[in-house]
Amino acid sequence: MLITALYQKVSMKIFALLLSLFYAANGAAAAPSTAAPIKSEQANMSFVAIADSQVSTYLFSRYKTFVSAAQDIVNNAGSFDALCFVGDIAENGLAEEFQLVYDGIKDADCRFITVTGNHDIRLRSYKQSSKRFADFTNALNGDEAMEKMHYTQVVNGYKFIVLGSDRTEFEEAYLSPEQLAWLDSELAAESGSGKPVFVLCHQPLAYTHGLPRAILGKYENVFLISGHEHTGFGQYTYQEIDGFYSINLPSFGITNKDGEYNDPGTGYVVEVYDDTVVFKARDFGKGIWLPDYDLALPIK
Repeated sequence: MLITALYQKVSMKIFALLLSLFYAANGAAAAPSTAAPIKSEQANMSFVAIADSQVSTYLFSRYKTFVSAAQDIVNNAGSFDALCFVGDIAENGLAEEFQLVYDGIKDADCRFITVTGNHDIRLRSYKQSSKRFADFTNALNGDEAMEKMHYTQVVNGYKFIVLGSDRTEFEEAYLSPEQLAWLDSELAAESGSGKPVFVLCHQPLAYTHGLPRAILGKYENVFLISGHEHTGFGQYTYQEIDGFYSINLPSFGITNKDGEYNDPGTGYVVEVYDDTVVFKARDFGKGIWLPDYDLALPIK
């Protein structure tokens, strides 16, 4: 368990009771279908990419959505190598919220790569919120690999570069000059490998932020994966910018907007091959594929 203080344990028991009463009155979370399982045996590496669950201790319907969608991921444990959670995991960055998420996804049997979102860190000191976030991630992985909010992970020979705000901000992320220099050096280290590199940042890049775009555009086969916008699958999901690929994930916990498919519980299963990266759209809440929103992006 992540929560050890007595008063927090008591509060979780009370909350669990409230949840049970709520579900008794409104129906429990629907189990996802098992008719279309996740299968990526032929890929060199595969991972699940989701964002914006924003699990809350008082927004019961949002938690209900999370439970159903997370169950689909757990049901398919062993068929993918990593779960990338691209920010806004918890609505208010509370220990109880992170505990609920931990309990829902801990049995996914993969490497967990997590990214701080504004909701995860904005309501308390940066030192406190970043430690809580790192403790949550390290508990999932069973090690102490996450020390800072920006870090790298290598899964089956493929690099993930995680960007995280260097200070508390309410909506945006602040990437310091030191972090940007680190990003440049990490990308340079992979230059010429012919492999894709996955850069994860909760907030998508604004067009006015010339420096990060310039760094990403210097290198081939960079895939920037973000969240934050709560925009459903459709015309705003993908674009190629300055030579790198930018993919914005829909919300995993909240009904989306401005897309062609706006249901919550959605995200991608990503399969990496020798010459292509395939993003397979999935409604995890229902356990179904959404092939109209798949992406097949060539490795250059």
